[in-house]
Amino acid sequence: MKYQPHQIYHIYNQGNNKQKIFFQKRNYRFFLGKMRKYLLPVADILCYCLMPNHFHWLVYTRPEACWPSKAVKPRKKYKPGDALDRRPLPEDDYQQTFSHCIGMLLSSYTRAINNQEKRSGSLFRPKTKAKDGWIDDFITLEGKHRNLFFRPDNSYALQCLEYIHKNPEEAKLVSKAESWPYSSARDYAGMRKRSLCNLTLGKELLGI
Repeated sequence: MKYQPHQIYHIYNQGNNKQKIFFQKRNYRFFLGKMRKYLLPVADILCYCLMPNHFHWLVYTRPEACWPSKAVKPRKKYKPGDALDRRPLPEDDYQQTFSHCIGMLLSSYTRAINNQEKRSGSLFRPKTKAKDGWIDDFITLEGKHRNLFFRPDNSYALQCLEYIHKNPEEAKLVSKAESWPYSSARDYAGMRKRSLCNLTLGKELLGI
């Protein structure tokens, strides 16, 4: 997917072959630190949930998230000396900054887990999925976020937030969403002060 600025995206991935990606409590905390390091410079996290074998994010992309990074997309290889091999790369040959940041986050986390668990190979599925729900009948907000575009009822993003937060409850890991420590449900319930999430923006955009 090509990310656009000023949009909300539901982003998710799971362990390769649905295997675990978090083995100890400290792994969850370590992953949250990676989210802070790689995502917050270019995007606002509206909500998240880390599950034993997968994760969900709801994020808002700032303009810099959509700029070309220094990472080159996989492309056809040419023989050494081929004129095409020496041509300047067009802008579209580079990954967007946000895609590159996600890749760096997952690869650095994978290296740490492989070292911890004495394993090798991929930890996550090859492609991280991303969906946006703003497709038809666009309207705009008033005020400082008037450049953002939404479907009239904004239902997809709000349903995503509720779905993301209910994951631990549906999996019977806890009796209520706010009891799971590795999601933003506690933040929205006012049970935690420090947060990865931009709660003010999330509440405004989702009409909570």
